Amino acid sequence: QVLLAESGGGLVQPGGSLRLSCAASGFTFRNYVMYWYRQAPGKDREWVAHISVTGNLATYADSVKGRFTISRDNAKNTVDLQMNSLKVEDTAMYYCYVYVGRDYWGQGTQVTVSS
Repeated sequence: QVLLAESGGGLVQPGGSLRLSCAASGFTFRNYVMYWYRQAPGKDREWVAHISVTGNLATYADSVKGRFTISRDNAKNTVDLQMNSLKVEDTAMYYCYVYVGRDYWGQGTQVTVSS
């Protein structure tokens, strides 16, 4: 059974930082590309970043490029999202995602950026 569990969300002031983590189980983690998505209230879910199986290639949405960093630890089966210089518009529920025969999503972790 594929399980994804996000953690690390919270309330932060504009310009602050947060580090999200996703713990994965139920599949051979090192063989799959991992993704972060987010969904703001009233908006569609949007792709944020993804990382290659070895972790040497990361791709970012333009809205987060230069501020967010995705990383993975194939020994621990985790994928992280370091978020710096946070903006109010980064407020959203953040989800970990993997495709293993079908779509799998975590339950999400809330990030709120507000002064």
